[in-house]
Amino acid sequence: ALSQHPTVNDELPNRIISGLVKVKGNVKQFTETAAIFEDGSREDDIDVVIFATGYSFAFPFLEDSVKVVKNKVSLYKKVFPPNLEKPTLAIIGLIQPLGAIMPISELQGRWATQVFKGLKKLPSQSEMMADINKAQEKMAKRYVDSQRHTIQGDYIDTMEELANLVGVRPNLLLLAFTDPKLALQLLLGPCTPVHYRLQGPGKWAGARKTILTTEDRIRKPLMTSVVKRNSSGPSLVIVRVLMLAVTLFAVILAYF
Repeated sequence: ALSQHPTVNDELPNRIISGLVKVKGNVKQFTETAAIFEDGSREDDIDVVIFATGYSFAFPFLEDSVKVVKNKVSLYKKVFPPNLEKPTLAIIGLIQPLGAIMPISELQGRWATQVFKGLKKLPSQSEMMADINKAQEKMAKRYVDSQRHTIQGDYIDTMEELANLVGVRPNLLLLAFTDPKLALQLLLGPCTPVHYRLQGPGKWAGARKTILTTEDRIRKPLMTSVVKRNSSGPSLVIVRVLMLAVTLFAVILAYF
C-alpha cells in the first residue's frame, strides 16, 4: 500500500461510506459499455471512463539544459540543473509532496534567490549528481516503477531540508531552553511556512505570535456561537494535562 502515493481528499471518505463512490480492484478489460475487474465483478452501463494517470512534464524551450525522460528529471534538490556552467536557472514547484506545494515552492524560491545573488554556493557537479542519484535510488526503493512516482517528496522532510539550505531552520534545542512554549508548539504542532520566519534571512517579528495562535485560527471557522465558560469548573489546562496523562498511561499499558 505504501508503494504508491495516497489520494488525500476530505470528501472521499464520506463519499465511500455513503456509497456514492465504490472502491474497486484493477480493471481486467473493457467492453463497449462495461468494465470487468480482476475479481470477476463488473460495472455495466458506463458512459465515461476517466484515466486519472497524472500528467507528463517537459521543458522543450530549455533545449538540453533540463532533460526529461519518462517524467524523470535530474535536478539538485529538485531545483537546480547540475550541468550548467553557472547556476542561473532554478525550477520551482516541480515536486509532488504528501502535502502543500506552495510552502515548498516559497522556500525553493528563497534558496534560489540566495544562490543567484551569490550568498549561497552549490556543490560541484559531481557532488550534485551523486545527491540526485541517491535521491532517485531512495525513491525507486519506496515506490513502484511508474511515471507517477518520479518527483515525490515528503512535505516536512523537504521543508526542513530547504530551510537548512536557506539558513532558517529553527533550533529546537536552543528554543527548548530559551522559549520552551514555542519549542513545544514547533515540535508537536503543524508544520507551517511561518516556522521558517523565526530566524535567519527574511525573519519576521510576528512569526512567534502567529505560530502560537495557529490553533486559534483553525478553530475560528468552526465556532458558530460563543460559549460561556464556567469559571468554577476545571480549567482547559487541567483537562489537557489529564488527557495527556491518560494517553501516556494507555501507551505504557499497551507496550509494557
